[in-house]
Amino acid sequence: MNATTISILAEIPEELHESLKRFLETHPTWDQDRVFCAALSLFLLQNGQSDRNTSRIYLNTLFDYAA
Repeated sequence: MNATTISILAEIPEELHESLKRFLETHPTWDQDRVFCAALSLFLLQNGQSDRNTSRIYLNTLFDYAA
């Protein structure tokens, strides 16, 4: 299944950006896109968007499965 990706631009607090940079420096298998995808899909799952596609994206991103 070929997943379509959409680019987004988001402003985040500088402190959060610094934390993200530190995390990425110590976790080479993660990148900014993977972190955002995991965070957004988890947020949606925790807030009522519990459909199969959101769950699949979360698990694939979390465990680095090919999409």
